[in-house]
Amino acid sequence: MQHRTVQDVMTHEVVTVRRDTPFKTVAELLAGHDVTAVPVVDGQHRPIGIVSEADLLRKESVQPEPGGRDPIPRLPPRDRARAEAETAEGLMSTMVFTARPDWSVVEAARVMDRQHVKRLPVVDDSGVLVGVVSRSDLLRVFLRHDTAIREEIVHDVLERTLFLAPDAVRVEVVEGVVTLRGKVERRSTVPIVLRLCRTVDGVVAVHDNLSYSFDDRRADVEPETVHGIL
Repeated sequence: MQHRTVQDVMTHEVVTVRRDTPFKTVAELLAGHDVTAVPVVDGQHRPIGIVSEADLLRKESVQPEPGGRDPIPRLPPRDRARAEAETAEGLMSTMVFTARPDWSVVEAARVMDRQHVKRLPVVDDSGVLVGVVSRSDLLRVFLRHDTAIREEIVHDVLERTLFLAPDAVRVEVVEGVVTLRGKVERRSTVPIVLRLCRTVDGVVAVHDNLSYSFDDRRADVEPETVHGIL
């Protein structure tokens, strides 16, 4: 049982540009390949920056209107320089957060969320660009069929990991929502089952309808209480 990796969902054929790629060529590549950003790579094909649609639109925002109705916005020096840039090197964002092919989709999603980025260049051990993973790529795990999710939970989680009897827990999956019914031996097993089911790719939520035969948590407390009284 393991999460899908970045290698499984990333785009392998990546459109890239070099430092000296002209503004208009970058715009044509974005439009022609229906992408919203392209990595900027050096001579060894290592990412050194990213140019996005927002970087190109910055130039449009500082252009004067024909009627002169609105004043040109004042920008910080760095943004002004990027708005006036003519090549990818001047346009690009140089703070590049990358992912590795063997990362789980969870790791990649956490980096995107933490750094507030929409995509991550994927690099190998040498820092060479081998792909790009985007938010939409990571969302593919939620396209998994309910049958595949159920099979993974039954075989990988319940039987192979927790060694539960095949008829102990009944699993129903509808639109990615997992419902668990049945009885396990120990109460402490229930949260473990729930946690492992939530880690399965494609699971939207887990509904708990499990019961237990023995409350082993209470058994752990009672000896200490008796000892305290004595």
